Amino acid sequence: MAVIGIDLGGTKISAALFHADGKMLIKEHCLLNGAAGTEVADLIIELVSRLMEQKPRTHIDALGICVPGIVYSRKETVWVPNIPGWDDFPLKEYLHKRLDIRHLKICVESDRTCYILGEAWKGSAKRCTDAIYLAVGTGIGAGILLDGRIIHGANDIVGATGWMALEAPYNEEFIPVGCFEYYASGNGIGNQAKILWGDDTKTSYDVFEKYGEDPVATQILDKAIEMWGMATANLVSLFNPEKIIFGGGIFGPAVKFIPRIYEEACKWGQPISMKDVKFVASSIEGNAALLGATALAIRAINPINFL
Repeated sequence: MAVIGIDLGGTKISAALFHADGKMLIKEHCLLNGAAGTEVADLIIELVSRLMEQKPRTHIDALGICVPGIVYSRKETVWVPNIPGWDDFPLKEYLHKRLDIRHLKICVESDRTCYILGEAWKGSAKRCTDAIYLAVGTGIGAGILLDGRIIHGANDIVGATGWMALEAPYNEEFIPVGCFEYYASGNGIGNQAKILWGDDTKTSYDVFEKYGEDPVATQILDKAIEMWGMATANLVSLFNPEKIIFGGGIFGPAVKFIPRIYEEACKWGQPISMKDVKFVASSIEGNAALLGATALAIRAINPINFL
């Protein structure tokens, strides 16, 4: 038995063929190059075909797909803001019709779900029943594992943590992205740099490079650390996890701040829960989404819970 995991990102699609025991056999990728609508689904099909051509005798039992948006479980459609035409796209139905693979099971989940599932299977949340993956990249989101189950919510929008209210008074600048994301996402840090330095060419990279030397860079990241601490304190107080796992492109350079984030969180969080929780970096950072998508596929053919 074999499965395929697909990680649909903002600019490219990664795909890998795995044995059902979790051993990776082949990995491929392709660039989106501005593809939209069914073109993106056709690129997924092309990648699946390329993997199968390299292992022609391998029977594919399941396909797991991670998408950077919302997966509506009742309608089996997806909303992906960075892909034109995917406002309510029936991805699963489209792939079933186009892929000529008998008895193929197709599972589609959001990137937040896949991140925490990948960490629970192969990463920093292994052997945890309660953990939260905080993804900080262009935006901010959280995958939440609670009592051994990944939670989704009434409309599958659990984990939209970029919208956490962490500062008063309300600022209309929060409207497009939310308060937390405005200050502490990759885009948020970059936008603060543009505003405070008065230079539209500045990015979050420049802020990290100048931290500790330039007062503006230090101000921006100290604010982000405060926000990361307050947000995680709220998550710890609400969900009492064993671990908060930091991932995404910003945790990269922000990994060195995790001890300071924990110190900040301890000011705000429920004290007993704060003593018990561990703040850690992702141990499978580049592969969390792909491994999570693969774990979806493996669970579809083997219902044994490996969390």
